[in-house]
Amino acid sequence: MIEFRNVSKSYRTQTRRKVVLDQLSLTLPHGRKVGVLGRNGAGKSTLLGMVAGIVQPDSGEIRRHASVSWPLGLRGSFHTDLTGAQNVRFTARVYGIDTDALVDYVEDFAQLGDFMNMPLRSYSSGMRARLAFGMSMGISFDWYLVDEITAVGDSAFKKKSLAVFKNRLQDAGLLMVSHSTRTILSYCTSGLVLENGKARFFEDVREAVRVHEANMAA
Repeated sequence: MIEFRNVSKSYRTQTRRKVVLDQLSLTLPHGRKVGVLGRNGAGKSTLLGMVAGIVQPDSGEIRRHASVSWPLGLRGSFHTDLTGAQNVRFTARVYGIDTDALVDYVEDFAQLGDFMNMPLRSYSSGMRARLAFGMSMGISFDWYLVDEITAVGDSAFKKKSLAVFKNRLQDAGLLMVSHSTRTILSYCTSGLVLENGKARFFEDVREAVRVHEANMAA
């Protein structure tokens, strides 16, 4: 379960203070699949960052009664002077899981061959994406935070990646940010619409999409 208790967040711009979240109180039960919708700059990624604990709210609190992933897509933040395997081992230690087991999983999943033992600075963007996605799928979380997931690689790798991701979601909750309403409708059952600092929760994701599209058209 994830609880928002009177959570507010704003940023200072050159001309004013922009409110992205104003006094949000909401409880998301375990297993809920929630699509986060809103125009550019509405605060979608900021919301995920606060749930992950890497962005602090101005006031209020977020309680996580579960393990929560970092905001993931098919990309990630790495130390470029470390090898792929070293980056994976570092992440495994942070989350308290078996380092060898995670390296083996990612090596098999990402299919990077000898590049697993080469520095990240030698990777293409696609190779980094494969490493990041393999690493995130190698750890079982109660909640997955997803910011614009986009499949990369050949058709076989895309198919495998999405199959593994959907399998992970069978027993986990999801908070997904995407500009594609088709993607939101494919993965989510509920919706959270951000507009002018207000967040409205909808049990039916289709209603959330309709409200978001009306906001965009206004």
